[in-house]
Amino acid sequence: MKKIIIISGFFLFGWLFANAQQVATPPATPPNPNAPEITFNELSYDFKTLQKGEECVHEFKFRNTGKEPLIISNCQSSCGCTAPTCPKEPIAAGGTGIIKVKYDSNRIGAFSKTITITSNAKNSPSVLSIKGNVESPPQEETFPGKNNAGMGQ
Repeated sequence: MKKIIIISGFFLFGWLFANAQQVATPPATPPNPNAPEITFNELSYDFKTLQKGEECVHEFKFRNTGKEPLIISNCQSSCGCTAPTCPKEPIAAGGTGIIKVKYDSNRIGAFSKTITITSNAKNSPSVLSIKGNVESPPQEETFPGKNNAGMGQ
């Protein structure tokens, strides 16, 4: 009798567990065919080789190729050493804008950073990237034990 109760309990538990996994999902909202769409001229930029402290700024140009105004709600970089500046005002359908990205080149070495653009566009979020290599400025050649100021006399 104990075995029948235990086996019945396992079946009951299994049936309850299987039915508990079924979750009703609401029907998906159809996409807005008139929604704005952000189209960039380029998605990445390579600064190549820079000297430490050199200005490191690039402008990513874009167009709203949708039919409604584009509103950028957030521009966020992957690191505090990269500062994006995005337009605050809505970009009309067919209008253009610029996202300015500045990298702090006071860090020596290779870098690769991303900027995530969140908007009301149907292709949001968009991800931009920058990369490059920062080198130390060249040092003047000096000779130990000599007065370098009087070298040519």
